[in-house]
Amino acid sequence: MSIGWGSITPRRKDASTIICYFAKILFHYAAWDDILCGMSTQLDAKCKVIHPDGLEVEVASGSMTRLAGVSKTLAGTEGIHLAVATIPPGCASSPHYHVNCESAIYVAKGSGRFLTGRRLETALDIASGDFIYVPPDSVHQPVNDSLSEPLELIVARNAPVEIVVEFDPQAGEPKT
Repeated sequence: MSIGWGSITPRRKDASTIICYFAKILFHYAAWDDILCGMSTQLDAKCKVIHPDGLEVEVASGSMTRLAGVSKTLAGTEGIHLAVATIPPGCASSPHYHVNCESAIYVAKGSGRFLTGRRLETALDIASGDFIYVPPDSVHQPVNDSLSEPLELIVARNAPVEIVVEFDPQAGEPKT
């Protein structure tokens, strides 16, 4: 294969223009090579099903327990985590925040409050069907206000392993 200036001759022929020209050509061919040659390995990636009896018990936070279904340990994930968190009636998680990830929470069952803010001064009412977004470093505490029904949350994160910091809302600082 020969590459000539042909009909796509750059207007200027200084060194930087010529380098950019050839970089574009090389990138074009390299990209197609990656797509065509890498396609078979990408398409051979295996999906995994984690059954209820194979869930990973995670660290409890206050009265909240969490069972991971998709995690680094169970599925080898590198950028996602999915778990079910349960808070018994009349209980809450401990106040905390996550330093390395965002969280998306779906309220699957029950109702309560989602406390947030350095001193947990903001109370957001939550109920079945609600979605909650938690940015990194956002102090929060889910609370189950029901005295008869558990609060069940589906929790997704953009990191395979979270770094959690327990927080003291009275002092407005992390627990030591």
